[in-house]
This record gives sequence, C-alpha cells and structure tokens, in this order.
Amino acid sequence: MASIFTKIINGEIPCYKIAEDDNFFAFLDINPNAKGHTLCIPKKEVDKIMDLDEETYMGLMAFSRKVGLAIEAAIDCNRVGMSVIGLEVPHVHVHLIPLTEMKDATFQNKVTLDKEQFEATAAAIRAQL
Repeated sequence: MASIFTKIINGEIPCYKIAEDDNFFAFLDINPNAKGHTLCIPKKEVDKIMDLDEETYMGLMAFSRKVGLAIEAAIDCNRVGMSVIGLEVPHVHVHLIPLTEMKDATFQNKVTLDKEQFEATAAAIRAQL
C-alpha cells in the first residue's frame, strides 16, 4: 500500500508544495516544529534512508540543500537544521527545520499555523528557489 507521502506526490492528498523535480519532492510539514519546517522526500518509496541506493541518497541530500538554502533565505532563523528520523512514516524523509533555539529541533514543541500562514510560508520559500 502506498505511503501517505506517495499519496501526496500523486496529488491524492493536498500539501503545501515547495519544490519538485523528476526524483524528489518537498512540502511543508503540517505539524511543524517551526514556521517553514519542510520535508524533502524521494519519489521512490523506500522506508529507510540507508536502504537508498547511493545515487538517490546523494540526490536527496543535494535537493535538500537547495531547499534548505531557500528556507534560510525566506524564514527568519539562526540556521536550518536537518534531521532524518523516519519512524512515523515508512518513506524516507528529511526534516529541514528553521532553528532559533534548540527546542525547535526536539519535536516536542510544535507551532500552529492557519491555511493562509502555510500558503504564505510556502510561497516565500518557493520565491527563493
């Protein structure tokens, strides 16, 4: 059965898309640690990051860097943190999180954004790509 992320890629579930190419997809996390928290995923559905072939792994890191630089330019933060945990969805995903303090990286503190805030954030990041 397709993961929720595959359903997002296929347009079956809506998202706030940031970027897409032939192999990768980026969208805002709907339960963000901070405004601008973005997920980067390979379109190929693979559960664990270490199970990716080297080309896909390196491509995901390059794609994530490009998106991370756009986040850093668009969102007021000290830096963009990167985390790969992958327990909640069995589809490799890189968390790019704008950080102003360490608690932003803990996954314990969440922020709430409304639809307009999500849309404006996505547009601001896309404008930096």
